[in-house]
Amino acid sequence: MKQVALIVAGGNGTRMKTKIPKQFLLLNGIPVLMHTLKQFANFNQIILVLPKKEIENWHFLCEKFRFNLKHIVVTGGLSRFSSVNEGLKMITENSIVAIHDGVRPLISKKLISLLIKKVKTGYGIIPVLPVKDSIRKISLDKTKSIKRESLYIVQTPQCFLSNEIKNAYKKTYKLCFTDDASVFEKNNGKILCVDGEEKNIKITTKDDLKIAKVLMQ
Repeated sequence: MKQVALIVAGGNGTRMKTKIPKQFLLLNGIPVLMHTLKQFANFNQIILVLPKKEIENWHFLCEKFRFNLKHIVVTGGLSRFSSVNEGLKMITENSIVAIHDGVRPLISKKLISLLIKKVKTGYGIIPVLPVKDSIRKISLDKTKSIKRESLYIVQTPQCFLSNEIKNAYKKTYKLCFTDDASVFEKNNGKILCVDGEEKNIKITTKDDLKIAKVLMQ
């Protein structure tokens, strides 16, 4: 079955405290986003969702860094939910789709392959990591320790049959839609979790960028 990567890169430099959107910051000499797309180079199709105002800049960067990996650029919406929806519209035939954050450049091809292989009817496949730190819930003047044994950090890519996730995204947006898996569940889909990777970090701060540089050595 055809494999499609849907890369969502709608971030800005707010938390990074830079004028340059985080997906365009340099990591080992090229923009973060280019590292991410390279990990899906063996897919049949790559769909990149970008804010409208950043598309021209992306094309400029592709020329500057001679980045020739074939991909389709789609204009995103005002939220991640709407941006994923716009990307899904570009998938015209039944496929396996891997929806991935553009600022997770260290995802391994090995994990991507594992996720893809486990996709089946009615199931979304997602990578997770167990929470290692102690967790405490704080509400107004109350504080309570929470058992961490059943808590996991969710990563991307999250993988689905394209017709199923497209159908799930027909729902009206809700605050509980924190990722693609949560949208899928609301459409009666089931989620299968597999072990994620410690290095599959999401780059949102300057410290994350420094860590990513070390991990790539």
